[in-house]
Amino acid sequence: MGVRITGIGIVSAIGLTVAENLRALRESRSGIGPVQYLEEEEGLLVGEVKMSSEALQKELGIGLKGISRTSLLGLKAAKEAWGDNKHTHNLKTGIISSTSVGGMDNTEGFYKAYLAGANPDFNILKTHDSGSTTERIAAELGISGYINTLSTACSSGANAIMLGARLLLSGKLDRVLVGGSDALTQFTINGFRSLMIYDDQWCRPFDETRSGLNLGEGAAFLLLENEKSIKNSGNKAIAYVNGWANAADAYHQTASSPDGKGATLAITNALERSGIPLEDISYINAHGTGTKNNDLSESVALRNVFKENIPAFSSTKPFTGHTLAAAGAIEAVFSILAIQHQLIFPNLNYAIAIAETGLEPVTSLRNEKPVKAVLSNSFGFGGNNSSLVFSDCE
Repeated sequence: MGVRITGIGIVSAIGLTVAENLRALRESRSGIGPVQYLEEEEGLLVGEVKMSSEALQKELGIGLKGISRTSLLGLKAAKEAWGDNKHTHNLKTGIISSTSVGGMDNTEGFYKAYLAGANPDFNILKTHDSGSTTERIAAELGISGYINTLSTACSSGANAIMLGARLLLSGKLDRVLVGGSDALTQFTINGFRSLMIYDDQWCRPFDETRSGLNLGEGAAFLLLENEKSIKNSGNKAIAYVNGWANAADAYHQTASSPDGKGATLAITNALERSGIPLEDISYINAHGTGTKNNDLSESVALRNVFKENIPAFSSTKPFTGHTLAAAGAIEAVFSILAIQHQLIFPNLNYAIAIAETGLEPVTSLRNEKPVKAVLSNSFGFGGNNSSLVFSDCE
């Protein structure tokens, strides 16, 4: 038995709540489209959350000026995961959030205003730090027992879940909100363009014609509780996180190793930690960014681990875009939804198998029973590879 998950919250390009995200996944409806809110060139395809920062701030009832979009997205998802839970002195409560860009959206605005001689408020730069996002969410929810921020590129959200589970099992915490949040910024878009891995078309993970990713934004959080906390809260487990592992192959500053070494280690160790046999994995929510390097490396890793018996797999990034530090948490929520509703989500835009491996992802929604266990992969820059294993409550 793993660590109990009692709450989930999410905001992404396909919805502002868990229910909205599930509906879009069921309808195979992508949230990727032309830029609306970010000041960028027309025609750029991104996975934007369909709500302005001003509207988010108003809905959340936050009057503070200068709060970053990353913090707003994170707070919305965290509030949904936290639900009606109350603070009690006898429970050690923490939050572990992750981000890669932090308050970069505010920093970009400050920089432009400064160059224009508009004398901007220098206090806005306090939101640039990654930790400020976590601290803002913690302050709004009243969490003070333990506050931590992780930033390990695209595996950040998965690593936050991993650390939270370990802290519960070690008795350091009784309950913990874990997840990640990232907003779209010009900095990240231009950064991925400089790497020449941004696709001007709709991304096509695991397709032979794939040529890059579409960036997205969003946030997701999970509430993890131990037995003491559940007795106090009366919450029921909706799923378990049973296995986790991180393996850094340090092959390259941004690229994954072509032999899938780090990914293979992460998947293997996570499955071993879970105690769930390979044949009991019903679905794999792949990292699947749509880049030439990542998808080949991950495909090789799946072959290394599962040989010829690879479970049904797909990348959900054609729905949301690549949400960077939020990706591992968002896709953890999708993995839990797959278990709760006995669904396997489609890999949109797939047509032709990768020549080197021949793997074919699921291309249409499947309603299958049983979906008892799901593997979710999150692979980051610098070879920071993480895998999580989730299971049902039976």
